[in-house]
Amino acid sequence: MKYRNFGKLDWQPSALGFGCMRLPTTDNQPLGANINEELVIRMIRNAIDKGVNYIDTAYPYHQGNSEIVVGKALQDGYRERVKLADKLPVWLVNEPADFDRLLDEQLHKLSTDHIDFYLLHALTRKRWSDIVLKHDLIKKAEAAIKDGRIRYLGFSFHDSYDVFEEIIKAYDWTFCQIQYNYMDISNQAGIKGLKLAASRGIGVVVMEPLLGGHLANPPASVRDAMDQVADLYTPADLALKWIWNQPEVSLVLSGMSSMEQVDENLLSADGSAVNSFTTTEKKAIAALRKSYRSGIAVPCTNCKYCMPCPHGVEIPANFEFFNHAYLYNDLAAAKFRYSIYLTPSQRSDKCIACKECEDKCPQKIEISSWMPKVTEMLSA
Repeated sequence: MKYRNFGKLDWQPSALGFGCMRLPTTDNQPLGANINEELVIRMIRNAIDKGVNYIDTAYPYHQGNSEIVVGKALQDGYRERVKLADKLPVWLVNEPADFDRLLDEQLHKLSTDHIDFYLLHALTRKRWSDIVLKHDLIKKAEAAIKDGRIRYLGFSFHDSYDVFEEIIKAYDWTFCQIQYNYMDISNQAGIKGLKLAASRGIGVVVMEPLLGGHLANPPASVRDAMDQVADLYTPADLALKWIWNQPEVSLVLSGMSSMEQVDENLLSADGSAVNSFTTTEKKAIAALRKSYRSGIAVPCTNCKYCMPCPHGVEIPANFEFFNHAYLYNDLAAAKFRYSIYLTPSQRSDKCIACKECEDKCPQKIEISSWMPKVTEMLSA
């Protein structure tokens, strides 16, 4: 396993971190509550045995069950071998006392007395001003550091660069977590945010390196852009190593759903290096980026932060089928899935454009504008 720098902290994380948002389930429901505990425990321990030393979970992952299973996986001496990251669900904070209530609940679920890296989860401008600042949550976090329940404070982020810059400069953060991949160099914090954080000695954890799996399984039209490096990389390997190529990145989180993915990502991490990309590899990334942008209509990553819709619309599923038609040039299959897998109450035509989901969407997708387009294409 390769190890990297973590900002100004005197500790080196493994290049690969284990993200516990997309764990395998017994009913094959992505992000569902029924985690395959036996398999997940073997996956996490396999990763730790092979050098991974950063495990990341969050309060809402797998409908609250991710923390519980992570806690079980870290028994038998594994907790002492890793740094554990977890996140405060700031949207559930209605008063300062909620900070301690939620943190103590997380510690209990994780079966641990401390969390090494604690993040204010999914900050946006509104959450920063209306919750974090209003309830003085940084002061609450500093008290938790003092009493030993958490070690270091950071935040994860889903908004525009100007908001990221404001938050970064507001406090002496140890680390931050941003969405970053070769398709998101200008979205959200982007490459400007990456460089800003690194310049201030802040460790940068990268999430969504494969954009919800899209970059790992490109359609044939996009795979053509890999011709010049196809004998050296799989699409997932190239996407991950593009991130590791950048010295400002502290570690890359991967949400792994099978033991095969764990082993593949471990192998990829073992071959990672800073400033190792050649001109040929950089051209391949540029070609892939261009091909993807020509095919994806809606940049939805299926994170489900927009859910639940107050009117019952299954927003990510509607976008998934809509994008399928574009990516694979397969309108018939997209219509079939729309009609079979969504009940009438879950379809796009039930959207009333209340825009509640748009405040929650990390990608800042204008969901209410897209839903009529989904209806027009897929319901005919």
